[in-house]
Amino acid sequence: MRLVLALTTIAAFAQQRPQGPVVSSPEVSADRKITLRLLAPNATDVKVNGGDIPGAGGTPLVKGENGVWEVTLGPVVPGSYRYTFNVNGVAAVDPRNPANSESNNNVWSVVNVPGSEWFDTKDVPHGAIGSVTYHSKSLGRARRMQVYTPPGYELSNAKYPVFYLLHGASDSDDSWTSVGRANFILDNLIAAKKAKPMIVVMPAGHTTSGGFRVPGQRDEFAKDFVEDIMPYIESHYRVAAGRNNRAIAGLSMGGNQTLAVGIPHLDKFAYLGVYSSGLIGAFGSARPGMNMTPDGGAAWEKENAAVLANTKLKKDLKLMWFGIGTKDFLLETNRGTVALLKKHGFTVTTKETDGAHTWLEWRNYLAEFTPMLFQ
Repeated sequence: MRLVLALTTIAAFAQQRPQGPVVSSPEVSADRKITLRLLAPNATDVKVNGGDIPGAGGTPLVKGENGVWEVTLGPVVPGSYRYTFNVNGVAAVDPRNPANSESNNNVWSVVNVPGSEWFDTKDVPHGAIGSVTYHSKSLGRARRMQVYTPPGYELSNAKYPVFYLLHGASDSDDSWTSVGRANFILDNLIAAKKAKPMIVVMPAGHTTSGGFRVPGQRDEFAKDFVEDIMPYIESHYRVAAGRNNRAIAGLSMGGNQTLAVGIPHLDKFAYLGVYSSGLIGAFGSARPGMNMTPDGGAAWEKENAAVLANTKLKKDLKLMWFGIGTKDFLLETNRGTVALLKKHGFTVTTKETDGAHTWLEWRNYLAEFTPMLFQ
């Protein structure tokens, strides 16, 4: 009886409360425009920060008489886009959108714009994403990584090659799947027989000292990677053994980490990919606060002298691939690193696109790089 009275009271109260309009956000139109809405009748200023959405850097929303703020952006190219609202100076996610993407320090709302051959969610067999917590002995704490297993992994006894995929600065292990669409790219490439089935490991790149390292200092990420991440994967998953069954690639900070891990341990990796990156700090300018003075890679050469002189390791390397946009602030870093590697006898495949330092490039690089692995 008390429960009935309580429910009756709640229902009566709900009927008496003024109900705002039903808000739908985000909304993607057939011409790939994105409409965002926010019910905030008491707000006086609402803007959208759109990550990679062209023209969405602080774009104002317009308030309707019903208290709903609205803006339409685009059209945009197919892909996933992150955004947040700024309401009276306070950042906020879209309360009508359950899709989100984690960064190192904050969370974003995400909208997916269909129309891509490789990024869309298609009617094909899908792999699984596992959010894996492991204990890092080298760092002395729990860490997290995302692991993609290909379609059919659970029903198979087969062993698979492993692709380690690293994110950029300020992002997290969640980024390659939530906004990078990595799992859907793999699903679609595998279904089209463009790529071999593989395990993809996406670790967290930030450590207690951040993700960048000055030559001569302890490399926390590399230590965690070699001593904790790789052993965990090789003991918990059915992985194919040997250098020819391992690849590593990353974007921006992750590209720098790819070189920091891959070159000193070149005996473990036959495929290296560097997206929008290089030896950050060795060439050209770096981001403020990174405490790096360009030296043309001299310190890096000194640290890796033994590997750089090992002709067999370089000869047996199956692929070293660099991709970058011509509007990227790390273009000089990328080109300088490629020239340095070629000076030491590496064969480097390069691709320059008409883009900047954004996910608009990195998803495409992943879709182009992955089919070249484990062939």
